[in-house]
Amino acid sequence: MRDTTTHRDARTVRQAAPASRRAGPLTGVRVVELAGIGPAPFAAMLLGDLGADVVRVDRPGTPVLGVDAAFDVTNRNKRSVLVDLKSDDGPGAVRALAARADILIEGFRPGVAERLGVGPRECLAVNPALVYGRMTGWGQDGPLAPRAGHDIGYIATVGALGMIGNPEGPPVIPANLLGDYAGGSLYLVAGVLAALLTARTTGEGQVVDAAIVDGTAHLTALVQGMLASGAWQDARGHNLLDGGCPYYTVYETADGGWMAVGALEPAFYAEFVRLLGLDAQDLPDRADPRRWPELRAAFAARFGSDGRAAWTAVFEGTDACVAPVLSLREAARHPHLRARGTFTEEHGIVQPGLAPRFSATPGALRLPPARPGAHHDEVARDWRVPELTGDPRPATHSEDGR
Repeated sequence: MRDTTTHRDARTVRQAAPASRRAGPLTGVRVVELAGIGPAPFAAMLLGDLGADVVRVDRPGTPVLGVDAAFDVTNRNKRSVLVDLKSDDGPGAVRALAARADILIEGFRPGVAERLGVGPRECLAVNPALVYGRMTGWGQDGPLAPRAGHDIGYIATVGALGMIGNPEGPPVIPANLLGDYAGGSLYLVAGVLAALLTARTTGEGQVVDAAIVDGTAHLTALVQGMLASGAWQDARGHNLLDGGCPYYTVYETADGGWMAVGALEPAFYAEFVRLLGLDAQDLPDRADPRRWPELRAAFAARFGSDGRAAWTAVFEGTDACVAPVLSLREAARHPHLRARGTFTEEHGIVQPGLAPRFSATPGALRLPPARPGAHHDEVARDWRVPELTGDPRPATHSEDGR
């Protein structure tokens, strides 16, 4: 994304990333991540996967979630330094990194970065072209902005959680994929990269306010349109795409497995019915929601007559749009995903590969999950930040929260 001539001219103030680490369309982009949990680390991981030189500023002490840093895949393709932000010289070290960075990402509650002396005003003062990305749950303003929260509460508040699950049961929790990562991380990445384009053109940085409630609400755009048109009921499990439709749902097999059916289009539906061993002429009208319970019962009876492996063999490689519901370990062994390298084993860990993919500037899994402080002296040298010299003093307490 950076003009090569400009990059060469800038070598007097910054060094290019070492050759072994130069891969991906964001090669040459420098990112500072103030350590936290959840969507901000994932966003920084994605930037690192795309080739950015990501330096994670860890605080001394035990990880909040107690996960061994060697297995925290969201910290791959990063380097780590240790900085005690509560010490006298800690904020200055972060500002020195920000002065040499293109993007800074933080996931504190509103006001915390300012109190620590590493907020937008302080960082943009030393680097007017900096893109300052802020990842929160509730956003930087509004009545709930200062309150703690997690994925489940954010997606509940914007109506997304209420759409997922059987109408007779409770809402189904989609891990932390929908809020933290889809509504949070991906919107933060889109925001900081868009702002980086502006900064490269104008020389002016800015603050990107990425709130999980905003991003997750944005993801419901199609459903909101269908709701406004009368094509969607504001109730879980009664609609075309929420499991209410008998040809867009899951069915249990004889051995307790599950098959996912997405045969929406007429041609795919016809193939699905044929392979299921039923005659479409004998089935209720699929276009009449009043007949959906009968149709669901007929499909459920067929799937319940054999095991998941048998039904997988019937449908795989066809246009019936039916797939087995796999566990994480099973997914890593699926032939299609193995052929594409969707999952890979790198640095001793089975993990997702790179996404998306680039024909001319492919990324790479260059570095294993960063152990806190493992690259302190290396980053100080590469980024020419003398403020990182010496051992940071232990942190007194934590101020996490989104």
